[in-house]
Amino acid sequence: MCGIAGWFDNQKDLREQRETLAEMSSQLRRRGPDEHGEYIKRNCALLHRRLAVIDPENGQQPMSTLYLGEKYTIVYNGELYNTEELRLELMVAGFSFSTHSDTEVLLKAYCYYKEACVSKLNGIYAFAVYEETAGRLFLCRDRIGVKPLFYHLYNDGIIFGSEIKAILKSGQIKPAVDEEGLMELFFLGPARTPGSGIIKGISELLPGQYAIYDGKTLTARRYYTLVAREHEDNEQETIAKMRYLLTDAIERQLVTDVPMCFFLSGGLDSSIICQTAANFRRRNNQPHIHTYSVEYRDNKEYFQASLFQPNADYDYIKLMVDSTESHHHEVILDNEELMYALYPSVTARDLPGYVDIDSSLLLFCREIKRDFTVALSGECADELFGGYPWYHNHEILFEDCFPWSREQEIRRQVLRSGLLPRGEEYVKQRYLDTIHGVDTLPQDSPIDKRMREMFALNFYWFMQCLLERKDRCSMYSGLEVRVPFCDMRLVDYAYNMPWELKALNGREKGIIRKAFEDRLPHDIVYRKKSPYPKTHNPVYMRLCSEKVREILGDKSRRINGLLSKEGVEDIMEHPDQLKSPWYGQLMKAPQIMAYIIELDHWLESYEVEILV
Repeated sequence: MCGIAGWFDNQKDLREQRETLAEMSSQLRRRGPDEHGEYIKRNCALLHRRLAVIDPENGQQPMSTLYLGEKYTIVYNGELYNTEELRLELMVAGFSFSTHSDTEVLLKAYCYYKEACVSKLNGIYAFAVYEETAGRLFLCRDRIGVKPLFYHLYNDGIIFGSEIKAILKSGQIKPAVDEEGLMELFFLGPARTPGSGIIKGISELLPGQYAIYDGKTLTARRYYTLVAREHEDNEQETIAKMRYLLTDAIERQLVTDVPMCFFLSGGLDSSIICQTAANFRRRNNQPHIHTYSVEYRDNKEYFQASLFQPNADYDYIKLMVDSTESHHHEVILDNEELMYALYPSVTARDLPGYVDIDSSLLLFCREIKRDFTVALSGECADELFGGYPWYHNHEILFEDCFPWSREQEIRRQVLRSGLLPRGEEYVKQRYLDTIHGVDTLPQDSPIDKRMREMFALNFYWFMQCLLERKDRCSMYSGLEVRVPFCDMRLVDYAYNMPWELKALNGREKGIIRKAFEDRLPHDIVYRKKSPYPKTHNPVYMRLCSEKVREILGDKSRRINGLLSKEGVEDIMEHPDQLKSPWYGQLMKAPQIMAYIIELDHWLESYEVEILV
């Protein structure tokens, strides 16, 4: 994994912008702490920061090659999981290879297939290829949206990067947020509309999209969307195929030339990954795996079961450590440190985010990075296979709204009176735009049609928020985290699986439970879904509230032109009166205070101009 950036300008001589380009590159050094490289021509510059994972000796970037009289140069962030199949295909076509890196395979695939190469790729990636003679820039992002790619298009050119901070360092755009950006932050946040960069003038390439810039025009095309097809497998065939696809996805992602470990929560998803990896290593006489879990100081004392978090992880983790014979490491986070880590988590994300769920992951990954460079995690199974309560509660299921953010009253409460009057309408339209684009079959039952809509809502919104969190908070410490459930084959199979099979035996992720029930301890297979752990210690609420009161008391801060002081204070004084979370399952009063802290820090540290 790496960080990439680039600049194509029709007027500037970019050879005279080396100092600015170096600043842009430096913004990505946390993503790629091992090496950096640059390719600078008059009209185009490509920048790379490398985290060496595959072929550390020979995978330097930018990487160039000559093919049929054209010079192609690539910068690439990601991993291809079908590298060897693609390499063999290209060798048959006459190509030779001097490295065993996936970068060289990807570059030569583009030389041979041009933009059609995207149909060949199985992996997580964001990359750019410049054709020097043609003066053409190709940008691409993976089907699922695991790897980020932002850009700023202006009259004379385009600037792109893995993170917004690199684009801002170009000096071509100043951070500003208009009414639409504020509606994103206050009515959708920490989610954001697909393609939105929140900052005015910054966009993000969509999952499954590529774009070509020819020096004048940017032409974008979706090469992957969710397509409805008939599910032709019976129950037993579906179970067998689920086991094969997920096992194959996990085992493909065990390839690395640097130390690898595994996230383990004791939940179904991470347990399947850890058990599959442990079994693979046993078969191949390799050392036992290393597993990591996260917990908060004194959390056992304050944990309270709820609909969204029915049980704690401790006993289930021990079951899996015994089953996999892993070397287990528990990272215990301090609540004060958790609160102060909100600030670097904003820097990591370039935007306000998932508050302590972000900051805890950032601290967790920092500890893991001391000994490992690659980790595997169980994200996205819930979105793809119906793991969340909103899939199973029919009162919520058929509501015309985002199920993770049903109530807008609490969001309106924190805002200054009269601000963003179209906020609720804006959210509703984003919801409608998504479900109106859902592909269905004429024979879909009402429940299967709604489940396709829910799949799309989760895939394009909730899942993207989690993937963004995973990428930024891990790469901030130079840790690559792979997500096997995001294999494109699993996504396609899940989208077209009838609900009665997906929720086999009436259980969330029932098909996965059945497919792996003979590989895991019984209590793990039938454990009720529980999300990423949060702190329950009241000291966290106290710390966040103290910080928010400091912010409210400083009239010079930008955020105080946006907030209702009375509304925020009411939440602090009556935290137990919230009807439902701000977002997701766990963003309640402490997290709303943390979100205000992040908003304030973002507005001040990025010197964001508010255009309302």
